[in-house]
Amino acid sequence: MLSLFRQICDLLVPRTCPVCGKQLSAHEQYLCTRCLAGLPLTRLHLHDFNAMEQLFAGKTPIERAAGCFWYERANRYSQILQSIKYRKMPALGEWLARQYGRDLAAAGFFEGIDAVIPIPLHSSKLARRGYNQSLYIARGLASAASLPVLDVVTAAKPHSSQTRKGNYARYLNVRGIFAIAHPEKLAGKHVLLVDDVVTTGATLLSCAEMLHAHVDGIKISLATLAVARLG
Repeated sequence: MLSLFRQICDLLVPRTCPVCGKQLSAHEQYLCTRCLAGLPLTRLHLHDFNAMEQLFAGKTPIERAAGCFWYERANRYSQILQSIKYRKMPALGEWLARQYGRDLAAAGFFEGIDAVIPIPLHSSKLARRGYNQSLYIARGLASAASLPVLDVVTAAKPHSSQTRKGNYARYLNVRGIFAIAHPEKLAGKHVLLVDDVVTTGATLLSCAEMLHAHVDGIKISLATLAVARLG
């Protein structure tokens, strides 16, 4: 019955793959089979002191870090992030994060982690966009690991877009923008901070620094859906 309903919906409003533009078949969800198979996976979670972990080394204590696929602005797979963030397709992020979360779980990545925390959006940006894409990604990862999602960190100050800023300018742009109302609730916990993409690491670094400064005994790991080439 569900398949028939989907076929009828696809006739009325065809679903297309955001990567290649091909119309999806009834059994395909969000991405076509070819594009899903060709997703440029990082497999960072399979390597000790991987490139993402090195990005934060010496800046703030991180237990482990990983991201699903490599992000390059000119690559067609960048359309996944564009669709999630700007084309009202956050469910794509949740679905893809759930698939990735199963790989992470199988590799033991979630071992010892108590909760998943999404990087928040400031209320002004949330009002414009209508949703926080990182929350959807966090839900996907958390469902694969059977972990709670704690929406406890807030973006207390607005900030401008990071897109055209250099590394240090990005860090200054997001420094001090995050806050937590009840830090005692996370005391001694190991949390997984989740964002949509890591480029310079400035946003995750700012949030991790805030948590280390205000929460006693906290441990932090990081996960993203996409990872920019880190050199």
